[in-house]
Amino acid sequence: MSIAEFPPVDSADEHGLVAVGGDLEIDSLLLAYSQGIFPWPISNEYPLAWFSPDPRGILAFDKLHMGKSFRKFLRKNPYEVKFNTNFEAVIMNCARVKRIDQASTWINQEIIDAYIKMHHLGYAYSIETYLEDRLVGGVYGVCINRFYSGESMFHLEDNASKVALVSLLYLLKQRDIGWIDTQMVTPVVESLGGVEIPRATFLKMLDFSLKP
Repeated sequence: MSIAEFPPVDSADEHGLVAVGGDLEIDSLLLAYSQGIFPWPISNEYPLAWFSPDPRGILAFDKLHMGKSFRKFLRKNPYEVKFNTNFEAVIMNCARVKRIDQASTWINQEIIDAYIKMHHLGYAYSIETYLEDRLVGGVYGVCINRFYSGESMFHLEDNASKVALVSLLYLLKQRDIGWIDTQMVTPVVESLGGVEIPRATFLKMLDFSLKP
């Protein structure tokens, strides 16, 4: 049964934890994202956890920063970028990424199945980078109207995920969408100009982006 209601996000603890339990039905996920909440399984030993951190990470096109070495790389960019052609491969590769601060991946089979369903229904996207027809990097996330949230990325070759993320920003800019939700500011996001903003500010931006 889909989740009918989440607690107010301002009731979250210092880690941004809003609620535990529930399911990953499509309606549950859409309700969560529309309120600035996202699922983040802590481990298979604990119930599903839902977060809305304060501050919140975003990456805006007008704050996009590309360092000298990355700009030089882009001038000889060997990658072909594609959109929504291999979502399942992207999320599976993201699930295999070894993260220093995590004992196991949070992208478990339940998450994989749920977001593949979201993708088939038009609520999740992928951006892929290819090197000679081999998938070498990518990003996947959620899209609802004009709101885009990045969930995870991976790379098998240098700068492959960065190229995917920057390509997404340029695509969205063409559609007059100036930012994406990154949830948190990772080193890669920070290197591209990602910043933290107050959750209250993020929620106002979210509300505007969700309007048809």
